[in-house]
Amino acid sequence: MNDVIAIYAVVALLAVPLGAYIANAVGERRGRLDTLFGVIETPIYRLSGLRPDHAMSWQAYAMAIVKLHGALIVFAWLLFMGQGLLPLNPDAIPGMPWDTALHTAVSFATNTNQQHYSGQAQLSHLSQTLAIVTLQFVTPATGAAVLIAIARTLLKKRADGALGVGNYYHDMTRLVVRVLLPLAAAVALMLTWQGVPASYQASHQVEMLDPQVEEVQSVPLGPVASMVAIKQLGTNGGGWFGPNSSVPLENPTPLANVIETASIMLIPVALLVAIALIANRRRLMVGIGAVMLAFSLVSTSAVVMSERMPNAALTGLYQTDAGLQGNLEGKELRFGTDLSALWGSWTTQTSNGSVNAMHDSFNPLGGMMLLMDMFVNVTFGGIGVGLIGFLLYLMLAAFIGSLMVGRAPELFGKPLETREMRWISLAILAQPLVILGLTALTVALPGLAQTSNAGFHGLSQVLYEFTSAFANNGSGFEGLGDDTPWWNLTCVVALLVGRFVPMLVPLAVAGWLVTKRSAPSGRGTLAMDSAAFMGLTAGVIVIVNLLGFLPALVLGPIGEAVTSGTGF
Repeated sequence: MNDVIAIYAVVALLAVPLGAYIANAVGERRGRLDTLFGVIETPIYRLSGLRPDHAMSWQAYAMAIVKLHGALIVFAWLLFMGQGLLPLNPDAIPGMPWDTALHTAVSFATNTNQQHYSGQAQLSHLSQTLAIVTLQFVTPATGAAVLIAIARTLLKKRADGALGVGNYYHDMTRLVVRVLLPLAAAVALMLTWQGVPASYQASHQVEMLDPQVEEVQSVPLGPVASMVAIKQLGTNGGGWFGPNSSVPLENPTPLANVIETASIMLIPVALLVAIALIANRRRLMVGIGAVMLAFSLVSTSAVVMSERMPNAALTGLYQTDAGLQGNLEGKELRFGTDLSALWGSWTTQTSNGSVNAMHDSFNPLGGMMLLMDMFVNVTFGGIGVGLIGFLLYLMLAAFIGSLMVGRAPELFGKPLETREMRWISLAILAQPLVILGLTALTVALPGLAQTSNAGFHGLSQVLYEFTSAFANNGSGFEGLGDDTPWWNLTCVVALLVGRFVPMLVPLAVAGWLVTKRSAPSGRGTLAMDSAAFMGLTAGVIVIVNLLGFLPALVLGPIGEAVTSGTGF
C-alpha cells in the first residue's frame, strides 16, 4: 500500500507545475513560449493555410473536429488494409481484414485504442508509427482543446463579449507541439533508458535454451518506447504488444512501471490546475478535484482490497507463507497485487485502458469496480473529456438544484432551458442505452457473444467490452472472441457515440449559453463552487449510474461473487 500512496503523491507533485505550464502554453496572452515554439507552429499554419487568429463558432469548431477525424479514420483504415504492400514492414505482415481495420481506425481515432488484434503480430512498423502514434497525439489534444474552448466560453468571464469558442486547429496544434510532444519525448527517453526497445529492426530470432527444442523463437521489436510514452500520457491505452505493459519488453523494470503508472493520471490531474488558471475558477476546480479524488480513493482502495483476497478457483494451490499472497492469477509477479490493482483502477478511472495485469482474472469486486469506473467515466477521466463529462453532470445537478431551491434553472448565471436540458439528458442517457442495448442483443442472439466463460462472468465479459468501447477506455475482459464482424461493427457504434456525443454536447450548450443574458445573483443563487453543490453533483453521478447499471451488475460481478462461495 505504501507504493500506491507514493505514486499518488508523485502525480500530485508533478501535476501542479505541469498544469501551470499548460495554462501558459495555451493562454491567450503572448509570451516566450510563442517565440520558442513559433518556429514549429508558424510553418504548420502557412502550409495548411490556417488562420490561428480566426475565432470559430461552436458549430464550426465541432465541424472541424468531425471532418478531421473522419479523414483520419479513412486514411488509417486504408493504410491498415494495404500495409502488406507498403514499406517499413520488415516482418512482411499482411493487411488487416476490412472489419478489423475499420474497428482499429475508429478505435484509435476516438482515443480508445481498443484492440481486437495483437499489435506486434498484425501491424507493420509503418502502421504503428504513421497511423497509430499520429492518432495518439491528435485525439488527446482534441479532448483538451474542446475542454479549453468550453472553459473560455462558459467558465471564464469575458469582458470583450466575444461569442467565438476559439480556433480548433490552433488549440490542437499548440497542445501537440507545446505539451504532448515534449512530455512524450521525455518519457520515451526514460523508458528507453530502462530497456524498452526503440528501433525499426525486424523481429529478433532467439535460439531456445532447451536443446531438445529445435524451433527458434521470434521476439518482435520496433519503436516501442515512443508508442508506449504517448499511449500512457495521452490516456490512449492499448499497447505495442498484445499483453500490453505486462510484457517485460514494454515494461521492463520497477521504475518503468512507476513511470508508466504515473503517466496515466498526470495530464488529467494537471488539466484541473490549468483550467483553474485559464478560467480563474480556482474554487470550482478545487471542488471538482476533491470529488474526483474521493471517487478515485474509493475505487483504488476497493480494488486493492479485492486483489489481496485469494482467487476462489486457486484455493490451496500455492502457499501463502512463501510470500505469495492474494489473487496472483493473471498478475505479473514482478508487480504483485497492489501495483496491478492500482494500474487497473487508474486505467479505468481515466480513459487509458492499458494493462499490466489481466483484468479478466480480477476478483468479482475488483472487476466490478473497474466497470463502475468506466460507467462514471469522470474520475479524472480522459484528457479533456473527463472534466467535460463532469461538467455535463454539473449541468444536470444545477438543473435539479435550482428546482430544489425554487429558482429557475441556471448555470453560472445563464438560464438552462428546454433545448439545453434535452441535449444534456440525451448525452447522459446515451451511455446506458448503447451499452445495455448492445449487451442485450449480443447475449440474446446465439453465437455472437464468443465468451470464454458461461454464466455470470460471461455476461461481465460482454458488458465490459461495450462499456470499455463507450467509455473510450479500450481495456477488456480478455478471453472474449472479439475479432468478428459483429464485435468490430457494434463496437464501432459504441466508440463513435461514446466519444463525440458527450464531448460535443457540452460544447454546444456552452455556445448556446454564452449568447444569453446573465441573471443577477441573489440569495437563492446556487454557489457552484460550494461544498454542498459538489456533494449534490457527486450524488447525481452515483445515483444516475446506479439506476442505469445496478441490474446488470447484479447479473454479472455481484452474481459471480455470491455464487463463488468466497464473497467478493
